[in-house]
Amino acid sequence: MADATAALDMDELRTFVADVLDVDEEDVTDDADFVKTLGVDSLMALEVMVVLEKKYSVKLEEREMKDITTLRKVHDLLASKLGE
Repeated sequence: MADATAALDMDELRTFVADVLDVDEEDVTDDADFVKTLGVDSLMALEVMVVLEKKYSVKLEEREMKDITTLRKVHDLLASKLGE
């Protein structure tokens, strides 16, 4: 678990999320709204959750999907799950 925590870098997370969403990395700013700015729908949000769970070895609840609206919120959620 410590390795995943150490790997929780905002720029790395930005690159990872941009790849999953198939958008330009520069569009994924810390506070860009995934739905309003990046056009993320519920299926894309679910895909982000699944790949984050695999990459960081965490369990995200479906109810937490509504909280994953910006990169900063993704980072904060993962940090809380990883115990940072």
